[in-house]
Amino acid sequence: MFQGLIYSTISALAFASMAILVKLGYAAGLDGAVMMQYRFTYAALILVPILYFKDRSLLRISWSNLWKCAFIGLVIYGLQTTCFVRGLAYIPASTAALILYIYPVAVALMSAVLLKAKITRLTAVALALIMFGSCLVFYDAFLKKAETIGLLYAVGAMVFFSIYLVVMQVVLKKMRPLTATLYIIIFAAISFNLTGEPAAWLTQTPESLTIGMALGLFPGVIAVTFLFMSVEKIGSAYTSIFSSIEPVATLAAAALFLDEHVVLLQIGGVAFIILGITLPNIHALIIRKRVVSQPEGSLQG
Repeated sequence: MFQGLIYSTISALAFASMAILVKLGYAAGLDGAVMMQYRFTYAALILVPILYFKDRSLLRISWSNLWKCAFIGLVIYGLQTTCFVRGLAYIPASTAALILYIYPVAVALMSAVLLKAKITRLTAVALALIMFGSCLVFYDAFLKKAETIGLLYAVGAMVFFSIYLVVMQVVLKKMRPLTATLYIIIFAAISFNLTGEPAAWLTQTPESLTIGMALGLFPGVIAVTFLFMSVEKIGSAYTSIFSSIEPVATLAAAALFLDEHVVLLQIGGVAFIILGITLPNIHALIIRKRVVSQPEGSLQG
């Protein structure tokens, strides 16, 4: 459980950089599709040599798994990313993040219905704390005038991301996480290069290069890789709970890089989110400690 917590936290922190980088990209005059074109292409270019030198067998994939990755990268992940980036063009980053972070509830419900995963009382309490904390963190998002189309894009991003996490849990049963990550990123790169502007590669500036490389490294390679590793260790439901550290990181980054004002109510929301994240992990550690400390004879029927 603890290892899954670490993986999902790293992933969440890396994903949190995406909204900030996209906002900076829009401010620099970059198109959303072009930014994602850079993001996934650079991510693939970074990841391929890493896997090659780490373990060449990670580059091998069966045809059936290749088709699964193609579907996830071209369709599910492509739609989720497109919705989120387009939403950021119309609404504040805080509003988009708040809507996206309804996904832990959606993932838990989808896992219960489709994967027969059990939603315990502790999981329900953790989800409630996280949702309440997110509302406090981004309370002012509801007070801002937001365009309807931007809100719809954000809701679409939440739905597709929830589907993405649940589908990943099924796919990962027979795939190595890094292999799946690589091919999903490659197919996402193909998708955005076809729908974006291929000529943009010929007109890159130092600023667009920096933003593109950052998008490829942080919310690309680091975020997706550790997300897969977390789902493999602890499943999609717990990953979605632990990954909820992301709005905390988004809040801090927005205050630091976008000059967004942070108030006491938002800090209180951060406390609720952290509580919701730590409760399941503390409970798991207590149970594990009891099992380990239980006399060997008492385990026999």
